[in-house]
Formats: sequence, structure tokens, C-alpha cells
Amino acid sequence: MALTKLPLPLLSLRYLLVFGMACMVSPLPLQASMTKLHTLYASNQENLSTPPKLPDNGAPVGRRRGGTSRNDCPALNIPLTALVPGQETLDNFQGSTSFLAATISEYPTFWVYIPELPSNIRNGEFILQNETGEDIYRKSLKLPSVSGVISINLPPETQYSLKLGQKYHWYFKIYCGQEDVADKYFYVDAWIERIALTKELDIKFKNIKSHKYFTYLEKKIWYDAITDLGKTLQTNSQDHALKADWVEILKSIDLPDIAQAQVLSTEAQK
Repeated sequence: MALTKLPLPLLSLRYLLVFGMACMVSPLPLQASMTKLHTLYASNQENLSTPPKLPDNGAPVGRRRGGTSRNDCPALNIPLTALVPGQETLDNFQGSTSFLAATISEYPTFWVYIPELPSNIRNGEFILQNETGEDIYRKSLKLPSVSGVISINLPPETQYSLKLGQKYHWYFKIYCGQEDVADKYFYVDAWIERIALTKELDIKFKNIKSHKYFTYLEKKIWYDAITDLGKTLQTNSQDHALKADWVEILKSIDLPDIAQAQVLSTEAQK
């Protein structure tokens, strides 16, 4: 479909996703993205806002994909994947990198794609650490029997709260055998930083009844954007508009292979 024929809300979403999020997480394709989007939107007489700033080059990075065969773990067609901004550099996912992203939540939610697994692999673990590598939260999980996207909620208890301006390192592991066999697992890891909610943004959110993820994306607050949409999908799985937005978001961060994966309900995760 030609871009000129798309309704304005979808144009806005595509601009935020393809341009804003790409600029935030990856400097490498930035110039091409800027040129392409400026051409497209200028030809459609759309007003372009100021492009978001790039992250600092020193921001910590992690491993967005985990699933190549290692240490007796089976090979996976689509690997374990952290739903975070990042970059794909190699076809076999070994070069997949996750980037630091923001939240305004004291107790954020984390999202992971669980691939199709052999029936004997059902143990997972989520770990959250501070910058010095000390555990903040650790939880063992029984993995779902079907592939799909799951959420991990940080419990709303003081000892688990994220502090403003601090970076945290999180991991998700799938054990190929027993959890006490430390070297037999797939894993992904990423970084999160809690930033302050500005007065302007607070007022804006109080006036928004739904689809807050548009605003989170505009402000480059990744974890809250994906959580707002993901939790809505968990209870409205047949909403085609929401599903379309979910697909666009994942494609915008170079995860098209899992964009159509089911967002599993909380019941399916138990």
C-alpha cells in the first residue's frame, strides 16, 4: 500500500517506530533511515519533528538472542529472544546485540519470546542484578508448553524497586536439563535504566485513556511501551488493530521472525 494512502495515525506510528526507535538504539543504519524517511514524509508534506538523540556509545549492551546448539542443548529454529531494542549482525544470531533501554516504572515488566522446545525442557529462570552484579531478584519459572511471548513482572516490593538514574542488568535462562547443571542452558541478557517521569509527561498520561504506548514510543521509553501494548493484548488477543501495532513495533527493532508470535496470557504462563 502506498504511504500516501495510509491514515494519519498509522503514519504517525510508523514514523515513531521505524525512525524514532531505530535512531534510539542503533547508530549504524541511522543515516539511511533519516534519508529515506525525510524523502517519504517530505513528499507527503508531513511535518517532521526533531529526531531523537542517539544513546551514548558507552551504554552497556547484552545478548538479545540465545538458542544456538551448545553444551548438549538442542538447536532451535527460532532462538530465545529478549524483546528489547538491538541489532542483528549475523544470520545465525550469534551477533545479536541488545541495547540499554528506559523505563519510568519502579517495578517494570520484562518480555521474552519462548521458542518451541522439546517436551523435556520446561525450566527457566529470570535474574535481575544491579550494575555491580549483585542479585536484586531471581525467580525460577515453568515454561509454557507452546511457543510465544511471555511477561515477567517485577514484584511490587521495596527490595526489588528500581532506583532513578541507575542501570540494571537482567537475564533470562532456559535450562536444557536440571537447574543445578550450570553450563547447560540458553540465555539472553539486556540492560534497563529507570528515568524520571516529567511533569509534562505525567499530565499527558492522565489525559490518555488507552493506547499509551504511542506516547511511550515517542518519548523513547521502551519497556513501558511494550508493556502497555503487551498487557492489553494478553486480555484482548483478537483485537486486530492491537496485533497490527505489535507486529509493527517488533519489526521496527529488527525482530520480524517473532512479530507474529502469540502473546501468551498470564494463565498460559502458569
